[in-house]
Amino acid sequence: MSDSIKYVLDESRMPRTWYNLAADLPGPPPPVLHPGTLKPVGPDDLAPLFPMSLILQEVSTERAIEIPEPVRDVYRQWRPTPLYRARRLEHALQTPARIYYKYEGVSPAGSHKPNTAVAQAFFNREAGVKKIATETGAGQWGSSLAFAGALFGIEILVFMVRVSYDQKPYRRAFMEIFGARCVPSPSNETNFGRQVLAATPNSNGSLGIAISEAVEVAATRDDTKYALGSVLNHVLLHQTIIGQEALAQLEMANDYPDIVVGCTGGGSNFAGIAFPFIGEKLRRGRDVRILAIEPSACPSLTRGKYAYDFGDTGHMTPLVKMHTLGSAFMPPGFHAGGLRYHGMAPMVSHVKELGLIDARAYPQVSCFEAGVTFARAEGIVPAPEANHAVRGAIDEAIRCREEGVSRAILFNLCGHGHFDMQAYTDYFAGKLTDHAYDEGELAMALSGLPSVPSAV
Repeated sequence: MSDSIKYVLDESRMPRTWYNLAADLPGPPPPVLHPGTLKPVGPDDLAPLFPMSLILQEVSTERAIEIPEPVRDVYRQWRPTPLYRARRLEHALQTPARIYYKYEGVSPAGSHKPNTAVAQAFFNREAGVKKIATETGAGQWGSSLAFAGALFGIEILVFMVRVSYDQKPYRRAFMEIFGARCVPSPSNETNFGRQVLAATPNSNGSLGIAISEAVEVAATRDDTKYALGSVLNHVLLHQTIIGQEALAQLEMANDYPDIVVGCTGGGSNFAGIAFPFIGEKLRRGRDVRILAIEPSACPSLTRGKYAYDFGDTGHMTPLVKMHTLGSAFMPPGFHAGGLRYHGMAPMVSHVKELGLIDARAYPQVSCFEAGVTFARAEGIVPAPEANHAVRGAIDEAIRCREEGVSRAILFNLCGHGHFDMQAYTDYFAGKLTDHAYDEGELAMALSGLPSVPSAV
């Protein structure tokens, strides 16, 4: 059995720009709408939440957006991240497939999230912002923004989804180490949080609820802005450094993927690995199959409706057209907390509608099984979210074995599972179950989608 192979880029080859997929698409995604007027939002509508530099990135159609040197200076602490040829996993699966994974767990926060957290903190600092409110699911985003806030002298308030707050106390401790304040959501600190608790005192919470709380704080305080760890175009943009590095590393390996796999919740890590390859396909005709893997308990891409919806449960955000389960949808409390979001990033949804990506949903027990298989072969314990990408990659490798075909498979291992041992403990004890969402609740949530004229 051959050892796995590590491809490391020299620091000088770290990308100097982020890649903007909007520049290469055959048509722009549907506009973001003001919920009151149903007219496209302008920069002034977003100014209460974001600094103008990020707003301009959000609407940009330029292919390359320069990465500021202070941001690259921080990136150098862990970037470029390694790409591995998973030879030991290939051997364990007895597959002719060539499996590669990009490993983002080497960042200070243990995931891909600092790629945008550092950038957002920098642009907020440049705009004179002193405080940022945000939400987090599993805690990866909250941990990353806490780290970035400490670097740039910004006070961070994190609303953490209650079920993950209870499941993952070490994530909360990590945020506090870097000076952030972390509160469970729904909370008594906002009007919307109090409304949810009054109706459902034992609410597990959701990313939609936590987003509402963070947006409420930012919108009602002159000294506070809002930051989001996924979904929005500028967030996906910042993550494309992942795929750009992977392109260069696969060139070192003298290979190119037939299949690119990423897990999807809000869409940030998936966009990070996939968008540069979609760009290569659109500009140069380099064929590749892009596969988005989501949890079957919260399947926005495979079961959601492509429609205009609010990004939050409290209806404080603009309307975006995306694959959505309905802003009122309450996902079950499964362990991949970072994937418990009712909607998919508008840009990811748009490329799905264009037929540029495929999507598949998996239950969590199957994903943990794949994570354990991967860990025993490659020596890295994946986060529960990353296990979805591992499952997708392993299934594609098994298909290669069954068909007797050698294909190159690339996936993004977006974070480690060092703070997720309780989930693995539950898995080995047989306590981890495949949560099913309520079909009636989904139908009700979808029936409550905002009414937007088809002409918009």
